[in-house]
Amino acid sequence: MLALRLARGSRPLVLLRRLLVAAASAGVGFLLLCALGYASGHPDRPTAALLRLLWCFVPLAATVQFAVAVARTDPSTRPRSGLSAVGLGPVKLTMLAAVSTAVSCTLGSVVALLVFLHLRGDLSGLPFDGAAAGLLDARSPLPLAATLVLLSLVPVSAAFASGIALRERPVVVPLPDEGPADGPREEHPAPATPPGGLPWGVALTAVGLAVEAYMSRGDGHSLLPLPGRLDDSPAGVLVGWALTAVGLAMAGPGLAYHCGRLLQSVRPGAVRLLAGRVLMDEARRIGGPLGVVCAVLSAVVAVYALHGTGPRPFGPLTALGSVLVLGCTAATLLTSALEARQDRSRTSRTLLRLGTPASALRYATALRAAVLLAVFAPLTWLVAELAALPLTV
Repeated sequence: MLALRLARGSRPLVLLRRLLVAAASAGVGFLLLCALGYASGHPDRPTAALLRLLWCFVPLAATVQFAVAVARTDPSTRPRSGLSAVGLGPVKLTMLAAVSTAVSCTLGSVVALLVFLHLRGDLSGLPFDGAAAGLLDARSPLPLAATLVLLSLVPVSAAFASGIALRERPVVVPLPDEGPADGPREEHPAPATPPGGLPWGVALTAVGLAVEAYMSRGDGHSLLPLPGRLDDSPAGVLVGWALTAVGLAMAGPGLAYHCGRLLQSVRPGAVRLLAGRVLMDEARRIGGPLGVVCAVLSAVVAVYALHGTGPRPFGPLTALGSVLVLGCTAATLLTSALEARQDRSRTSRTLLRLGTPASALRYATALRAAVLLAVFAPLTWLVAELAALPLTV
């Protein structure tokens, strides 16, 4: 009940983010139900049904990542001084964030079930002249237990991941030097230490590209077909792309950290020092989402390089999954950037109070965005070209 009351009294932007989480959950739930419908309508093809179900875990992972990012930026669950006195300590706030995430995802799962049943004609006849009946295997009944299990995957996974991500929040202490008017602040480590995943991320990315180049020399028959009609890619190529994506996500924080060091090199001024130090402090928060976005965009560029401007071999379910992955990864990056802005708001207010021009803060923000774009954009293009090269020769 407390989670529902907080959701009802949230700001419009917070409600919008929660609705986006619900929409993403609805899309993943619809894909899972489509995979279940295919399995129910084709009992003689268990392998194909299992592969369709496994492919749904890619947008599911992107949705869970987005849900965790939204939970971290929820102001109603952020630690504040005085809440422990009323029984809302760090543990209770973490549980509250997990419950709020589960409520949003459950709403999306319910919407997915209603839309799926409506398109199948199970509620009030076949809509759109039965155009979706064949795609959704409307003639086969859905097992109730399997339906409930699949629809609970997103809420349970998102709630669990949110609880894990928020269980070690920084301790909130009052400000002794500025009085209660400025509110609480969070304790952070003084010097930013470099993330340790860069060498492993680079190695895993190289392994993924090598696996793709080696396995793409087969006969072209797919062992792991995508839902829809994109079924002409060898399984090894898809495994290589997955390894590359994980490697880029691991290498993202380290790359962002060194971008901050790059900004502070060669006799920097005050603005460059500020921009570089902030980027080093925020490397762990925004580096992972940046790496995921880099991996997704490189896959899009590689697919475009393979098929050019010709007819796309995509089915409607593949298109829905692609939109979910692209949208969730982009939204996760924006949400992580918003969280970083919230965390440095106190520093910005202090600098403005000390006489720092507001234009200098805007210039520092532009410098951080420019150096990240200058590093990650060529990296995305390079990975995409290396991924597509073995498939075009």
